[in-house]
Amino acid sequence: MHSNPAFRWPKSANDHHDADERAALEAMIAEIGFGMVFADTPDGPRVAHVPVFSTDDGALQFHLSQGNALTRHIAENKALCVINGPDAYISPDWYGLDDQVPTWNYLALELEGTVRQMEREGLIALLDDVTAQNEAKLLPKVPWHRDKMDPAKFEKMVDAIVGFEMEILAWRPTAKLSQNKPAAARNKAGSALAAVGRRAMAHMMQEFAAR
Repeated sequence: MHSNPAFRWPKSANDHHDADERAALEAMIAEIGFGMVFADTPDGPRVAHVPVFSTDDGALQFHLSQGNALTRHIAENKALCVINGPDAYISPDWYGLDDQVPTWNYLALELEGTVRQMEREGLIALLDDVTAQNEAKLLPKVPWHRDKMDPAKFEKMVDAIVGFEMEILAWRPTAKLSQNKPAAARNKAGSALAAVGRRAMAHMMQEFAAR
């Protein structure tokens, strides 16, 4: 996970009813930028792994290839998008407490809503938005833009994909960060995680412990 000072998980980790908590969820989407979209099809449930973009006004945009199993069936139906943040195995030894058990800490966000197919102009705008958002994470690299491509080749590649927008009807975040442990124990476990290279989860646990 990239280091993004705007991404601070809310203190009430599974409640998003105020503006700060909603902002944290929006920041999580922007920071991770990738999710799994699930929906039913006549052939059974299917999942697509896709870049995602939040419009910041209650919609999530993504695109699928023309040949994807969901492309012909997802429009005008409900779908579920799951965005996974950091996760890590937690050894009970790390807490410095007696009678603990192993567990797994993680950050996840489920978004449920109705999907519509986007017009071509909207799809191109989505591609530009996703590119700009992710190229900005690579600074000081000079951002890539589709102006560097042959326009005819770009149009041909756009023909191979379909854009979709989900109207988000339900936000279901989950943050399992050892909240049931004392702050000192969470800090110890976070330090142990950092020592084995799981720095993203370590940071989240220690930030939560500091509140």
